[in-house]
Amino acid sequence: MIPITDNHIHLDRRGKGIVAAKEFANAGGTHLILVSKPSWTLGVQVTEPDGFKPVFEETIGIAREINRSDIGVIVFTVLGVHPAEITRLTDQVGQKHAEELMIRGLETAERFVIENEAIAIKTGRPHYEVSDSIWDASGRIMAHGMELARDAGCAVQLHTETADAAVIADLAAIARKSGLPPEKVVKHYAPPMVKVFKREGVFPSVLAGKGAIETALSEGSRFMMETDYIDDPERPGAVLGPKTVPRRTKQLIERFGEEAEEAFWKVHKENPEQVYGIEIMV
Repeated sequence: MIPITDNHIHLDRRGKGIVAAKEFANAGGTHLILVSKPSWTLGVQVTEPDGFKPVFEETIGIAREINRSDIGVIVFTVLGVHPAEITRLTDQVGQKHAEELMIRGLETAERFVIENEAIAIKTGRPHYEVSDSIWDASGRIMAHGMELARDAGCAVQLHTETADAAVIADLAAIARKSGLPPEKVVKHYAPPMVKVFKREGVFPSVLAGKGAIETALSEGSRFMMETDYIDDPERPGAVLGPKTVPRRTKQLIERFGEEAEEAFWKVHKENPEQVYGIEIMV
């Protein structure tokens, strides 16, 4: 038996919540990296420096409930500020204050990491077109998140624009300038460009859509797998359902045998252990 880890999933009590964790377990999953949701999806309006704290506490609460249950899944949390927050916050309080609130949010996330309530910080920059001033502010916020991760001795998960070779190299350069080893940078929703990521040092978290994992495996085993399941009752199954990572892993082991099993041992156990400094129990 090998562990099976979904490296980026969201759970929401207004959606399937813990039921989704049970579905993951029943499909053969063992470990979840639970990522905090954008504030507005939980009905939280951020207006003060500690405004993101309720979002993080909700994420931690769900993780604790699963970890204390008999579901058989171990949950780790990644806390941070979704880069799209800057657009909504700028509309509400102006860009300067929006940037300040997001930076304070990342500093709150860092405190939870230091208190061993989370294993990494989530940050990034918008994946959609924005003004130059918002793009520059987002870059400052992301770099600050990397500096906080450096200080806390943890990894970052990045939500950014679609990654190509130039974007991957840029993210690695920003990490190095921030004093964070690129090996501690995880590109969420990554394309299966395993060799390019290895060259730059950044770690890809590959969306487990059809064909992507096969492509990733053809270039090596230096990646993780994710569904980016968002647990929104209005968008059931988006982005991928909670059963996807264990099902895809089992299918490929059946198809390719022992060689695939050895690769997935790295994907689901050794890689997250290396990046996050955690232990993935079998």
